Amino acid sequence: MIPLRIAAVLIAALATPLAAQAQDRKAAPEDAYVYIGWPNDGEVVGGRFKIWFGTRLFGVAPAGVAHPEAGHHHLLVDTDLPPLDEPIPNDPNHLHFGGGQTETYLELPPGRHTLQLLIGDENHVPHDPPVMSRRITITVR
Repeated sequence: MIPLRIAAVLIAALATPLAAQAQDRKAAPEDAYVYIGWPNDGEVVGGRFKIWFGTRLFGVAPAGVAHPEAGHHHLLVDTDLPPLDEPIPNDPNHLHFGGGQTETYLELPPGRHTLQLLIGDENHVPHDPPVMSRRITITVR
């Protein structure tokens, strides 16, 4: 049987990384923002199109590189914002640009789609306050 004091220490040790992960968000300047430079809101595009990202008062650094007031882009496609105190998911609706990319080609099926940028720190966790673009809507022909 494990003495109560040792059990309490083990529980605290196991719980600490989870609590830290949910609370350790890097600070961002209040006036920092990110934007989608193209396409514009309401734009009609082909099935494969170039999209580029811009930042103001905030830098771009690859995933895994801790740098104050910098992070990397995540493009949210047809989805709402993820929880802001957890790493951004990596799936077809949450595209990661961990190499520090500021543009890419995107291919989407015909129809209406929403796009939004969210910057993540070296561990893909959004900053506090979050550095994100407004959500735009495009139509793919």
